[in-house]
Amino acid sequence: MTQENRTTEGGRIDRGTPVSFTFDGKRYAGFAGDTLASALLANDVHLVGRSFKYHRPRGIVTAGSEEPNALVGVARSQAKHASGEATPNLRATQVEIHDGLAAESQNRWPSLSFDIGAVNDKFSPLFVAGFYYKTFMWPKSFWNKVYEPFIRAAAGLGKAPKKPDTDTYANTYAHCDVLVAGGGPAGLAAALGAARNGARVILADEQAEFGGSLLHEAGAEIDGMSAADWVKAALGELSGNERVTLLPRTTVFGYFNQNFLALAERVTDHLAEPDPSLPRERMWQVRAREVVIASGAIERPLVFPENDRPGVMMAEAGRIYANRFGVLPGRRTAVATACDSAWRGAFDIAEAGGAIAVIADLRADPPAALVERAKSLGIPVEAGCAVTGVIGKTRVKRVLLGRMSEAGVLSAGEVEADCLLMSGGWTPNVSLHSQARGKLDWNAQIGAFLPGNPVQAQRSAGSCKGVDGLAEVLADGARAGAAAANAAGHDGKAPTFAATGGEAGSGWWLGAVPHDRDAARVRAFVDFQNDVTAKDVKLAVREGMQSIEHIKRYTTTGMATDQGRLSNMNALSIASTALGNEIPQVGLTTFRQPYTPVTLGTLATTSRGDLFDPVRRTPIHDWAAEQGAAFEDVALWKRAWYFPKAGEDMHGAVARECRTVRESLGIFDATTLGKIEIVGPDAAEFLNRIYTNPWTKLGVGRLRYGLMLNEAGFIMDDGVVGRLAEDRFHITTTTGGAPRVLAHMEDYLQTEWGDLNVWLTSTTEQWAVIAVQGPKAREAIAPLVDDIDLATDAFPHMSVREGHVMGGVPCRLFRMSFTGEAGYEVNVPPSRARAVWEAIWSNVEKLGGCAYGTETMHVLRAEKGFIIVGQETDGTVTPDDVGMTWAIGKKKPDFVGKRSLARPDLVAEGRKQMVGLLTKDGKTLLEEGAQVTVERTPARGTSALGHVTSSYHSPAADRPIALAMIANGRARLGETLHVPMPDGGIAVEVVQPVFVDPEGSRLNV
Repeated sequence: MTQENRTTEGGRIDRGTPVSFTFDGKRYAGFAGDTLASALLANDVHLVGRSFKYHRPRGIVTAGSEEPNALVGVARSQAKHASGEATPNLRATQVEIHDGLAAESQNRWPSLSFDIGAVNDKFSPLFVAGFYYKTFMWPKSFWNKVYEPFIRAAAGLGKAPKKPDTDTYANTYAHCDVLVAGGGPAGLAAALGAARNGARVILADEQAEFGGSLLHEAGAEIDGMSAADWVKAALGELSGNERVTLLPRTTVFGYFNQNFLALAERVTDHLAEPDPSLPRERMWQVRAREVVIASGAIERPLVFPENDRPGVMMAEAGRIYANRFGVLPGRRTAVATACDSAWRGAFDIAEAGGAIAVIADLRADPPAALVERAKSLGIPVEAGCAVTGVIGKTRVKRVLLGRMSEAGVLSAGEVEADCLLMSGGWTPNVSLHSQARGKLDWNAQIGAFLPGNPVQAQRSAGSCKGVDGLAEVLADGARAGAAAANAAGHDGKAPTFAATGGEAGSGWWLGAVPHDRDAARVRAFVDFQNDVTAKDVKLAVREGMQSIEHIKRYTTTGMATDQGRLSNMNALSIASTALGNEIPQVGLTTFRQPYTPVTLGTLATTSRGDLFDPVRRTPIHDWAAEQGAAFEDVALWKRAWYFPKAGEDMHGAVARECRTVRESLGIFDATTLGKIEIVGPDAAEFLNRIYTNPWTKLGVGRLRYGLMLNEAGFIMDDGVVGRLAEDRFHITTTTGGAPRVLAHMEDYLQTEWGDLNVWLTSTTEQWAVIAVQGPKAREAIAPLVDDIDLATDAFPHMSVREGHVMGGVPCRLFRMSFTGEAGYEVNVPPSRARAVWEAIWSNVEKLGGCAYGTETMHVLRAEKGFIIVGQETDGTVTPDDVGMTWAIGKKKPDFVGKRSLARPDLVAEGRKQMVGLLTKDGKTLLEEGAQVTVERTPARGTSALGHVTSSYHSPAADRPIALAMIANGRARLGETLHVPMPDGGIAVEVVQPVFVDPEGSRLNV
């Protein structure tokens, strides 16, 4: 297995560690440190895939994550590949080879060299931009049966695996003072500048090694060291600092609000036999005080006929492969450029032993020093010369040249070459700045957009902000890192670095390159992956598209996996020329996360299998299971539904539990209620704004029922709020509403009420809640309470006290009821919950009580007419609808939803109101959700007055009862209505929605 294009020495690969891998079933050789792309090029393999639409032959274009063509399916071994455990659409430029790795090309059949799908290329005149918008409009009946199935079958590049993913993925959260995105010269300098000032730093780079361009910058020196040695020294200093976290193989792919960033770390993909305890990939979710974006710049392709052929490559990529990987991009290489950097690539390749056929520069007068250097290396130079096309189908064979003159482009012959390096200059990588909602400013001097003023606490550094030249990039990075550390609260100055080499360059080109070819017969590609040509962009303009966002969607340029990092600027230039506008007037598309594609496994992390929908259990769960409880799912929780005794069905068990609670007492696990602690000098004012009720005058140690509305004035949640101190409240929410309520509160606190000094903390997991309800409730808990006076005068209904139970267990004791009986809720730490529960249970048993579940809880609360949010309410119910205007503070100037309550439709006649229903026969149990009408058998199409929201058999009333939402319900008290059912209408009487103890006398038994 020879490596025909491998240089005899040089590069950062480990030549002492050979690696064997396969591509499309054929075995190849490489070295440790190679990427799949560099190893294939070493073996003179340029054809690696087929394009999306036309199935044209495509080769390796870049050496980084912006690669549009070399997308491959990869398996860790041939056996895993055979079993279908391959990952599709990985960029060969980022895949690190290891022994046994199996890769395959995509989007071709039956083989890469002979692809039936290439027939699309023959019919390309029919498949111009926007053809699908016109072609698939008629006949309409064909869409579902013909068009859509065909499009779905043809769409995509690689094939998604059909078997479950056996790999594991991890998730971690981190905070830092400064996050540096990018580990090139600017990023390293920024990390050093921040770390030397004492900041906590995270440095992340998507490559396997930190260093960026320094890893292939031949001849550059920093502080008297070679670029590679300086990188090694810098990493040594950073890794020795305990406040610095280094994350290679980690892409910062998402920049969200408030400096929250998402990072994807590839942990084991580069290993043949990884430690099974390690995840394949890890998601980092980082909150940074300051961010330094050092994402560099991306080389811009030239748009000329046949520029998509295998062997056509970016000039800097050719330089990277030669200097970093010891691989010549071709046996005989031509260079087409409009800027200085491509010349340096040609020089490095020549010095590595490669043959340079020609340097064709679009500029009429390239820098004299570069021309002299080329001559000294024996490289032919053609100034004022354009590449007008290439000869060759699956590999470049010859390069066509054209002399640029006032009369146009004149043929300048052709040169033999199997590789063509191109460069139209550099485009600063502004993706993360754009994601952070930063604006972009057009810079006509360099022909690119640069980061404008940042919106968040971030700054760009180095090439991504248009800085050129190694010394200047290092200085800019150091300043950015030090400034970020200063902004994060650390004083210090920016370090300085003495650098030589890596000089700044000049020159750039945008748009289509002029040529002398038949324009009707040739195609110059703008977006390689999606087969978008210069003619497609011009057609979009002729079809009336004027905004680049419309042109993008009409042609699909910039919609490939590289998000237009190679194509956007050329597409903008071609469109602006066609429109006769300047580039800024055409606009710029928004760069969205993810920066590069991220596996679904990384996004899902552990949320798969049994953990996809986590099951939460209370500390009392095992005790309830041991007692034979039946369970139901409530949100993510398993809750005891009822506790059947021998021979009891559900209805019998619930009836017994209800009677026992009313006559004696019952014990209930209420741990699942959401609990939030609200603390701060403005805590009471915050509650005033978020709830309908008034809170300022609530005394310390007292409870109040709280009602929460959304902006539309509809009931969102409810719960009991206790004041523990002047500046501290303990609130409860519904079980299913806890996350939503906390998010709602945080949203208002952070975006609307920044003037309030308040902290919110979820304490749902901090307290287990044991509810003891019934006439003998005080008797059951009194022997266990250490230091709280339970006398009614000292501890009345709707009060809270902090103390201890069972000889020192911390406790928050609430005197409250959701059953209408005297009741207490004992809040204790979960670690002590079962012991406390069992102690109370012992007393409950002695007093003739029982444990009861959620079904009994529902019956008991319905007997009292207490609502359950989500059952009596459906997102369109106001406080007045359920008879709870008493919960609205009459003197409050404002609260969330207050203005909406005055909307005409919320105060109009005919709104549904909560009432009780009793069946006339006293026996029939209504179905929940059943419609309620005036007539016993209404005509088809008759509108219902409302519906049944809750329906139970009530042991206390000794009959079925129901709650319902009925139009003008309170005005219908005493009226007979009907519930139509298949077996006939059921007559019901409209009554008050309280069926037991309407005076509330039992609360103070």
